[in-house]
Amino acid sequence: QVQLVESGGGLVQPGGSLTLSCAASGSIFSLYAMAWYRQAPGKQREPVARITSTHSTNYADSVKGRFTISRDNAKNTVYLQMNSLKPEDTAVYYCYARRVSDHWGQGTQVTVSS
Repeated sequence: QVQLVESGGGLVQPGGSLTLSCAASGSIFSLYAMAWYRQAPGKQREPVARITSTHSTNYADSVKGRFTISRDNAKNTVYLQMNSLKPEDTAVYYCYARRVSDHWGQGTQVTVSS
């Protein structure tokens, strides 16, 4: 079992930046594949970025070149650096962990608006 707590969401203007953090506890963090998902009202939850236990990454086409996922195993934390934010990035962002089973954080709201 692993518990996930997201932080760092908020209100930002278009073109601005935010960094989200996901702190994990309760298990061996380095063995988990991690990801960030997001969900806007009325839409499906969608994957944004993934990072494996060996630091391999991939990104949704909509955020490629703007977002960076990283992990610090010593701090049991995964990050999502978001640059050049657009209004369509507005959503609740969820941290996700997987080894044997799925684990979800509670989500953090990101609002991009002028």
